[in-house]
Amino acid sequence: MNAPLPLVGPIVLPLVVAGLLLAVPHRLTLHRIGWLGTGAAVLAQGGTLLAATRRGEVLTERIGGGPAGFAITLAADTFSALMVTVVALVVLLCGVFAIGSGDDRRPYLVPLALMTSAGAFGAFLTADLFNLFVLIEVMLVPSYVLLTAGAGRERTVAGRIYVTVNLLASTILLAGVGLVYAVAGTVDLGELAGAAGRDGALALAGTVVLLALAVKAAVVPLHGWLPRSYPYAPPVVTALFSGILTKVGGYAIVRIVAVVYDGAVDYRWVIGLAAAVTMVIGVLGALGETTMRSVLAFHMVSQIGYLLIGLVVFSPAALTAAIFFLVQYILVKAALFLCAGAVVVGYGTDRLDRLGGLATAHRLLALAFIGAGLSLAGMPPFSGFLAKFLLLRAAVADGNYLIFAVAVLVSLGTLISMIKIWDLAFWGEPAPAPADPAGHPPARTADDVPPRIATWLTGPAVLLAALTLLLGPAAQPLLGLAATAADGLINPSAYVEAVTGR
Repeated sequence: MNAPLPLVGPIVLPLVVAGLLLAVPHRLTLHRIGWLGTGAAVLAQGGTLLAATRRGEVLTERIGGGPAGFAITLAADTFSALMVTVVALVVLLCGVFAIGSGDDRRPYLVPLALMTSAGAFGAFLTADLFNLFVLIEVMLVPSYVLLTAGAGRERTVAGRIYVTVNLLASTILLAGVGLVYAVAGTVDLGELAGAAGRDGALALAGTVVLLALAVKAAVVPLHGWLPRSYPYAPPVVTALFSGILTKVGGYAIVRIVAVVYDGAVDYRWVIGLAAAVTMVIGVLGALGETTMRSVLAFHMVSQIGYLLIGLVVFSPAALTAAIFFLVQYILVKAALFLCAGAVVVGYGTDRLDRLGGLATAHRLLALAFIGAGLSLAGMPPFSGFLAKFLLLRAAVADGNYLIFAVAVLVSLGTLISMIKIWDLAFWGEPAPAPADPAGHPPARTADDVPPRIATWLTGPAVLLAALTLLLGPAAQPLLGLAATAADGLINPSAYVEAVTGR
C-alpha cells in the first residue's frame, strides 16, 4: 500500500535541514526554527502514518525505481509508525530544552542532532539489513561528535569509550549482514521471513547481527559503554540519546527476531537469561551510583530487560505489553534525563551529595521528576505500572515464574533508587558546597542561584511526565495500536507481502 506521504520524508527532511544549517553556523534563530520545525513536521508525519496503519496496513515506498529486492525499500507498519512518532516528540521537546539551556549555542549541535534523528527514523522504516546498518551509522557518526565535543578529561574518556565500542559493534554488524547475504543471497527482511528457522547457517549468521544490535541496545554483558559515556554528555545530548540510540537497537532486535526467526522458539531460553541478567545488573548498578544521570544511565540498561520479556513469551499479549512498555519508557526516560539536565544547567552538578532542597526551590521540576520516577518504577496510576503489569501477567500465563520474580524485585530496586534521588536531591535542606581539592569552583546551591529554573527547561519534562500519567488511566488508544503492532509481529504476512511485492 502506498503511503499518504513519502516514507523517505522523516529521513530526508532532517538531513536537508541539517545541511542548510551547516552553511549558516552562527544564525541561532534559524537553527532553533530548523530544529523545532523539523521535529514538528516529522511528528505530524508520524501521526499520519499511525492513522494509516492503525488497522494493520503496511505502507511501502521503493527508492531507485527498481523492483523489490533491488530498490531501497522502506516500510511502515504500526510498530515502526509508533516509533517514529514517539521519537519525533522527544526530538521536538529536546529542541525546546536546548533553547532554554543554551546548548543550541554550541557550534553545529543542531545540525548534528538532526542528522542523528534522521538515522533513527530511517532505521525504524527500513526493510532490509544492509540499509539498517547504513542508517544506524548515519545516526551514530554525528553522535560521536555530539558526545565528545567540549572540554574536560571525563568527557574525553567517555567519548573514547563510546566511539570505540560502537565502532566495534558496527564492524560486527556489517560482518553479520555480509554473512546473511552470503548464506541467503538477500538481506531483504521480507525475503528472509522465517528463514532462520529453516536454515541453521542463516540462524548463525543472524546471531552475529543480533549480537551487534545487543551492543547498541546495551544488553548485559555488552552494556558497560553506556553508563560510562552518557552521563558526561551535554545535558540535551544525554536526553536526546536516551530517546533514540538504544531504542533503535531494541526495535531492530524485536523486528528481526519476529520476522527472520519467527519468534525464535528454540532460543527463548537465551533471551530469557539475557533479560533477567540485564534487569538485575542494571538496577544493581543504579543503586550504587552517586549522580542523577549515572543512576538513570544504569536504568536504561535495566529497562531493556523488560522489553526482552516480550520476546521470551512471544505471545500477542506479551508483545502488546512490550510495545506499550517501549513507547512509554522512551517518554519516561527522556523526562527523567531532562529533569537531570535542568539540574545540571541550574546548579552546575547532578551529584547527589551536593544537592538538596530542589523540591522547595523548583516545584514543577520536582513534580516532573517524581511522576516520571514513579512511572519508571512501575507505580500506579502511571503508565509504567500498566506496562509492567501486562508484561508480568503475560509471563505468568506462559509459566515464566522466574522472569516474573526477577522483574518484581528489579522494580522494587528501581523504586529504591528513585527514592534515593528524591531524598538526597529534592528533599531536605540544600547541601553546603564542599571545598574542591582540584581548585574548581564549588557547585551552586539553592541559596545562591535564581529561585527557579526557566520554564524552557522544566516545560518539556513536565509535559512528558504528564503524558506518562495520562497513559495510565487513558491507555486504551495506545494499547490498541500496540496490539495491532503485536499482531503484525506474530503474523508478519502482511509486512512480508508489502515488502516483497508478492
